[in-house]
Amino acid sequence: MDKIARHTRILASAMVMLMAVILPCCTISYKLNGSAIDYNVYKTIHVANFPIRAALVYPPLQQTFENALLDYIARNTRLQVNDGNSDLNLEGEITGYSLSPQAITENALASKTRLTITVRVKYTDTKNDKNDIDQTFSAYQDFDSNELLTDVQDQLCQEITEQLVDLIFNATLGNW
Repeated sequence: MDKIARHTRILASAMVMLMAVILPCCTISYKLNGSAIDYNVYKTIHVANFPIRAALVYPPLQQTFENALLDYIARNTRLQVNDGNSDLNLEGEITGYSLSPQAITENALASKTRLTITVRVKYTDTKNDKNDIDQTFSAYQDFDSNELLTDVQDQLCQEITEQLVDLIFNATLGNW
């Protein structure tokens, strides 16, 4: 019995020493929002206006987009938004707002229409220019062709804006 107890104590001691060596080497890190920002380096961000430069213009889109982008950054980062010199800068323009027929029926009529919004974004990292991007993002939503655009436009723009903001955040602040 003494031999078994002694072996058990030795095994337990060995396990404790092994854990003491292994655990400090392991770190568990997770981010709830996908953001990969080092807040010791980055403290501020400037988000410029995103004017509409598209051939078709839906005036509320600019304000909807800018508010959604600012809200998303505020909810998912600890960056301070400011108007002056910043560690990070986001600027751009809404370059596309277009309708296209989808799902053509046997009568050569479209049963669906697609609303596509395109945004060009220039992201500048003043601390590390390797993170800079100048990229175009597009997103769309389809709606029944028997519906008037004016009846569904607000909802579609909100849904498309959410998609665009998610894409832009992941490409810039998310560092995927």
